[in-house]
Amino acid sequence: MTTHPTLQVALIGYGSAASIFHAPLISGVPGLQLACICSTRPDVVFADWPDVRVLATPHEVFADPSIDVVVIATPNDSHYPLALAALQAGKHVVVDKPCTVTLADAEHLLQVAQQQGRVLTVFQNRRLDSDFLALQQILADGALGRVVQVDSHFDRYRPVVPSRWREEDLPGSGLWFDLGSHLVDQALVLWGLPDAISLDLACLRDGSEVNDWFHAVLHYDTAHAGLRVILHASTLVADLGPRWAVHGTSGSFTKYGLDAQEEALKAGQRPQLDALADWGHDPHPGSVLQMAVMEGVAAPVSVRREAPNPPGNYLAYDVNLRDHLNGRADLMVTPDQVRAVMQVLTLGEQSAIQGRVISLR
Repeated sequence: MTTHPTLQVALIGYGSAASIFHAPLISGVPGLQLACICSTRPDVVFADWPDVRVLATPHEVFADPSIDVVVIATPNDSHYPLALAALQAGKHVVVDKPCTVTLADAEHLLQVAQQQGRVLTVFQNRRLDSDFLALQQILADGALGRVVQVDSHFDRYRPVVPSRWREEDLPGSGLWFDLGSHLVDQALVLWGLPDAISLDLACLRDGSEVNDWFHAVLHYDTAHAGLRVILHASTLVADLGPRWAVHGTSGSFTKYGLDAQEEALKAGQRPQLDALADWGHDPHPGSVLQMAVMEGVAAPVSVRREAPNPPGNYLAYDVNLRDHLNGRADLMVTPDQVRAVMQVLTLGEQSAIQGRVISLR
């Protein structure tokens, strides 16, 4: 059996994305070593990771020949220059979503990555939520028939605008580039690139500088016979509705809530690949309501059953990255998918500004 050297990973930035998600997940995968963290707050880093080197500037990271992979978890408008410098230094790069703040910047990074023979990919952990894995199984089984409408909501109740860069009037800030990046990616994995998009953005909270509400409609008139995929997020929903409501010609899938991964990470848990146990368990599985036409019965008969409930596993993202760089797996989030998500985010923004449906083809 071929063994591979442990990949040395550098993490740039140590805000919530890095401290809650990236650092614990990287450290939980054999074959990856969290070698250093670039931060201006070494005391905070050392409190969590006393044995990890802390570097003061990204330049020091890029100049270190021992570093194989750079993970960028910094404000969105810094993704492009940092990823570009890392690629030019010969590093593989993972960027926290969104890849960049414009489609042109993302396309340039992908071009440079190809020229350098390096990987550029985006951290899309919501592909590994329990509910998304369950929906993939349901669609593969054909239980809903032809899907005609999807409501994908990521609502929260956060009435007070927090003091953080995501809430400031900066390029790439706001809910559309934040949670929208997840919802768009999930939709494209399941149904591909839509024909068109219409997007409405709003600032609902007192003191909000950037959009904290969005409602997008993806139009699939060509490949999916009129399918409409509705992506919606709000910061002012106290009584949460379904996370998913997927309707087809033969039935519906409904799912409330999320699995336990994010809350566990926020609580300080550090999952290990070889000791997952109940990691990723979803205490609230969805349900499938199927409609059956019975001979001699005038109206369809409905049968409700519990939906599949596979465990979520964010560690699988880093496992895939490790295995891809070692030549053992196809990349989970491909260059074409990185570009497609940025295309939808960018043209969605145009739709909101112009107040019209924008074609993607």
